[in-house]
Amino acid sequence: MQIETALVLFNRDLRVHDNPALAAAARAERTVPLFVFDERLLGSRFAAPNRVAFMLEALGDLDEALRKAGGRLFVRHGDPVREAIGVARECGATRLHVSADWSAYAQAREGRLARACAEERIEFIAYPGVTVVPPGAVTPGGGDHFKVFTPYHRAWSRLPQRPMAAAPRKLSVPPKLKAGQRPTLDLLVGGNLSPGRLPGGEVEGRKRMRAWLRDGLGRYEDQHDDLPGDGTSRLSAYIRWGCVSPLELAQEAGDRHGGAAFVRQLCWRDFHHQVLAATPSLPRRDYRPRRDRWSKSKRAFEAWQQGRTGYPLVDAAMRQLAAEGFMHNRARMTVASFLCKDLYVDWRPGAWHFWDLLTDGEIANNAGNWQWVAGTGNDTLPNRVLNPVRQAERFDPDGHYVRRYLPELEPVRGKAIFRPWLMEGFERLDYPEPLVDHDEAAAAFKAQREG
Repeated sequence: MQIETALVLFNRDLRVHDNPALAAAARAERTVPLFVFDERLLGSRFAAPNRVAFMLEALGDLDEALRKAGGRLFVRHGDPVREAIGVARECGATRLHVSADWSAYAQAREGRLARACAEERIEFIAYPGVTVVPPGAVTPGGGDHFKVFTPYHRAWSRLPQRPMAAAPRKLSVPPKLKAGQRPTLDLLVGGNLSPGRLPGGEVEGRKRMRAWLRDGLGRYEDQHDDLPGDGTSRLSAYIRWGCVSPLELAQEAGDRHGGAAFVRQLCWRDFHHQVLAATPSLPRRDYRPRRDRWSKSKRAFEAWQQGRTGYPLVDAAMRQLAAEGFMHNRARMTVASFLCKDLYVDWRPGAWHFWDLLTDGEIANNAGNWQWVAGTGNDTLPNRVLNPVRQAERFDPDGHYVRRYLPELEPVRGKAIFRPWLMEGFERLDYPEPLVDHDEAAAAFKAQREG
């Protein structure tokens, strides 16, 4: 009598708690948890050192959790469809379970996997889990996705949520199936890691989630824009890699004091995913073209990358990104506005620079947020311009955030930190004058957009 065997293919759902695909596969007599190191992705710019390091740590954590239940993580290298089908043949799997994902590449991979399973007479099932609410679960009348956040949020909030899936307590794996080896970081990607990046893994993510729900959530609504206080959850990388379930986080936060404002941010993430699912070209093409004639200034772009624009908040944020593989969301909005609207540089190079460094970088959020700020995306006020000085005065009123990341401005006292170029003795600082006059640049941008 044949033993029922199911295969679960992990992609970026690297957890055992509330993982519907894993929970379904665990109901079989034998379960094969599989991760394939996709050589196409690892050979591209998508393989940034911070993210690959975080992924490897998360995979180690996942393997340990599976072993505690009697299983283990099997590893292969190459094309994920070819390797998954090969493993399914080898162990006689009759079902293949995956978590659905929504980038153009992920949807193409899922389509190929479904076709290959049909040819092999293997049942293929894709499950929710990457988002709180899957794209397509709520749609407007006469359209395939919501283009404006507020009506999406209303519909999203009314939708019943799926039940959470329990972590498997007992797994049995095929005894003779080759395990494979997880490679070391240096074999997968070159380049330097950000020294202050967060460690990956479900254990670390759940520890931080519990601490955040206990100690941080109640202050979130009032303090999430406080740059030096850093009143955000710092869970974004754990959500991006599936080390923490966004549904579990939403359900845990929703009933607590301060939870509504935080859950709204999880809804924003879902919003960008449903835009991406409906518009696969989002990372490359303007969602709403504005006839922009972007500047080609290499000097301006490199100054922005290096945190040498002459605007302290912009420069501090860019240094934080390099040092930590992370940037505070208020700062992300400010630096993106400065690049696209003060310097009038295309949002795409900015998005790629973020992509090269962010541990939490995911296609839907990165492209969606950059286009929102650039005014080519889903912002209902596409020509708004953030003033980097006013943003600093409001959200870093004592200059602590700026001084934390710009040691060359540590001697600057008081309000001079917002406009150091006006202070006496500025020439003695190792700090540049502003690349542009903000008021003049904002006026020129609006004239171009509205002309």
